[in-house]
Amino acid sequence: MIVVHPLDIGRLVTLGDTAVSPDGTRIAFTVQRVDLENNRYRSAVWLAAADGGSAPYQLTKGEYGDGEPVWSPDGTRLAFTSGRGEDVEGAALRIVPVGVPGETVTVCERVEAISEVAWSPDGARIAFVSRERTARYGPKDERAREPRRIDRLFSRLDGEGWIIDRPSSVFVVPVDGSAPPRVVAGGPFEHSAPAWSPDSRTLAVVAAREPGWDLREHEDLYLVDPDAEPGTAPRLLSTSGRSHRLPSFSPDGTRIATLVNDSRVVPAHASPAVVDARTGTERVLADGLDRTCAPFPGARSPIWDGEDLLFSIEDRGNVHLYRVSTEGPGEGSGEPERVLGGDRTVSGVDTAGGTTAFLSSTSSRLPELYVLDADGTERRITHLTDSFHAAVPSPDPSYLAVPSPAGDGDVDTWVLLPDGDGPAPVLLSIHGGPMSQYATTFLDEFRLWNAAGYAVVWCNPHGSTGFTENWARAIRAPEAPEKPGTGWGGIDADDVVAALDGALAAFPRLDADRVGVLGGSYGGFLTSWLVGHSDRFAAACSERAVNNLESAEWSSDIAAWFRWEIGVDHVEHPEVYRRMSPVTYVRAIETPLLILHSENDLRCPIEQADALFVPLRMLDRPVEYWRFPEESHGLSRGGSPRHRVARARIILDFFARHLGGAAPDEVPTG
Repeated sequence: MIVVHPLDIGRLVTLGDTAVSPDGTRIAFTVQRVDLENNRYRSAVWLAAADGGSAPYQLTKGEYGDGEPVWSPDGTRLAFTSGRGEDVEGAALRIVPVGVPGETVTVCERVEAISEVAWSPDGARIAFVSRERTARYGPKDERAREPRRIDRLFSRLDGEGWIIDRPSSVFVVPVDGSAPPRVVAGGPFEHSAPAWSPDSRTLAVVAAREPGWDLREHEDLYLVDPDAEPGTAPRLLSTSGRSHRLPSFSPDGTRIATLVNDSRVVPAHASPAVVDARTGTERVLADGLDRTCAPFPGARSPIWDGEDLLFSIEDRGNVHLYRVSTEGPGEGSGEPERVLGGDRTVSGVDTAGGTTAFLSSTSSRLPELYVLDADGTERRITHLTDSFHAAVPSPDPSYLAVPSPAGDGDVDTWVLLPDGDGPAPVLLSIHGGPMSQYATTFLDEFRLWNAAGYAVVWCNPHGSTGFTENWARAIRAPEAPEKPGTGWGGIDADDVVAALDGALAAFPRLDADRVGVLGGSYGGFLTSWLVGHSDRFAAACSERAVNNLESAEWSSDIAAWFRWEIGVDHVEHPEVYRRMSPVTYVRAIETPLLILHSENDLRCPIEQADALFVPLRMLDRPVEYWRFPEESHGLSRGGSPRHRVARARIILDFFARHLGGAAPDEVPTG
């Protein structure tokens, strides 16, 4: 008998941030645990021997969110980010000795988060990314500060708040902390992904800085002199017109590997490329795969391994590791070779000193750390999630290839059956994005629903990544001048219903009269859409949804971005946005509906939930609405532990009342 409980969220163990030492003998990684009692997450840096000769051990205390370990060039120290202390705003950059005498030292502290840490090859400096507050932050009282001047799009960011007066900047600091961090690429532009040249004299960074940058979906590659006079502008390197991200210098410093895509038509697959570090001449590699090489989440820069690049791709729900040569004569040359495949998600890849380390997870197992030996053997290094899986058994889902009604391929579909032989209620889950995929990885909430007696069905419909570019572009608006599609709520809606029908046909014990549908973000959109166009669902849960595409285009933190994905803008074509908005069809919604939303959600602002709730209540339809305070768009993944537990209980209680699954142990009172 499988017992899974909302409080099992507190058992979750998450591995990440893998870093191999320069000599290849040790692997640093992070381990995050959930502290339900104190309503927080705790993460620490761990060390493992690459040969497996000794047990992995915890290196840092982990009280304040240690993460992003980066090795010094000589392999004797690790830099990592950390919180400044209990209830203290900001972050610290610290260095801990490894295998040599010494104590942990704090290099610098900031009132903003620190990320994307890069140690210079000469060992003298560390580059990192942090938000740079403007002068208006002088007074502590927000009511005494100057008003914000908004002169561009993208002035806010979900989970971050206002960014127009806190631009993301690249800093450099001496490793001994003898001087404060110095801005080398700063506002008003957003900079990211610093990468050192082998001679430590140049940093490659990514930014949108060209005139009208906020009016286009594009980032360029720039070179920064970290010793230049303050205020010196970075030098534009990329000239191809493609959008760039996540650079890394070749060992000889003559080229820069990066991920590129043609952002003129969204979505567009990312491919690895090499850019001449002097001229900006660019060659795209592996574009013949017709798969995105920037998995979400978890995209990282291509890794140099001799003259080859290692990179990841999304492929039909899986995430695999590939290798491609950079020595080919022309554009797209070199046949990519799969290095790590199978029905799983490969993430956290790093290579150094002849050792390749990675994290591997499946639909029934949380990620663990592995090493890939030269002969292709995979060795498991950690067993940190074994206790979780012993307490929370996880059967494998069944896979179905369901033909799409569009006739251009199969919809990858998975079904998780509950215990027992009797008729089972069904939950059809729809992923967000839409430019993402349900990956072959452990999805904890599916296990929770399954243990409550539900069969869980999920799929990757048109609009998802993990398949061809045409598949992802199929839901652009019919009015789009380039690559038109069916629009949101077209073939994507047909696909998820086909996946459900395929599951019902394949497993007769599924009860077709007790089917619920739910999803978050774009998945919330499609949930709201389906119940406005069908009465086949017994209940539905629309979470952090886009319900009014027109208002989302001006109220979201990515305001004016939807025009890239839909293919036309709301100024010239408001009728397109209204036609594709679930609120347009609210009179047709009779299905009992649960609305969940976070009050600090900037991606799909709270007004999107209000836009659905108010008319439904006016019409006296069966609707329930829960608002989560102090939470952003990612509540289900990274919200406060107690809110995640409360959310799980609300969902289980709602569907228990309407579909007959097991009720939770406790129900929030509101």
